Amino acid sequence: MLAYLRGRVVAKNDESAVIEVNGLGYEVFLCPPSLEALGPEGSPAELFLAESISMYGGTALYGFRSKEEKQLFDLLRDAVPNTGAKKALDYLGKAVRSMPDFSSAVAAKDAKRLTAIFGFTAKTADKLILALKDKTLPGAGGASTVAGIPSGAYTQALAALIGLGFRAGEARAALEDAAAEAGAGASTEAVIRLALKRLSPK
Repeated sequence: MLAYLRGRVVAKNDESAVIEVNGLGYEVFLCPPSLEALGPEGSPAELFLAESISMYGGTALYGFRSKEEKQLFDLLRDAVPNTGAKKALDYLGKAVRSMPDFSSAVAAKDAKRLTAIFGFTAKTADKLILALKDKTLPGAGGASTVAGIPSGAYTQALAALIGLGFRAGEARAALEDAAAEAGAGASTEAVIRLALKRLSPK
């Protein structure tokens, strides 16, 4: 069983990357944030791996930038009912916005936070809480940030934008872009102003 790869990126698409190790290329599927963080073609790559056998008999590799990401993927796949590898990867892509905040929301049984911050549907949020509430989740107790800003500020900014009539999905996307531009330590007001520039009609 393959558990770890270190090599270089030789190709990327919307769902996966090919990692070359000693002349061999391995196709590895990643969640969108991890795939973006992997860097362009030619970049060094270091990934933890999980294998999954499809119903058609093929084996797929799923990659993670840290042990904690892999642990959460394994937990989502194994503990959440009717969750295969692809769905677990989709859930992981939302949770890695802030693993500490995801863990604390599940522990607090806070479905509203899971829908507002991470974009889960209400049904999925309830299912995650029911399946994971008694589990020890990776990232629990860590510094709580979303998109590089404190999760409290992110939640306030998101609520303000939704209150102005913007849809939750477009508000989240604008906030993440705004937070990246504003940088660490930016105030909630500064992030909201930058997000509004992105949401306002040209």
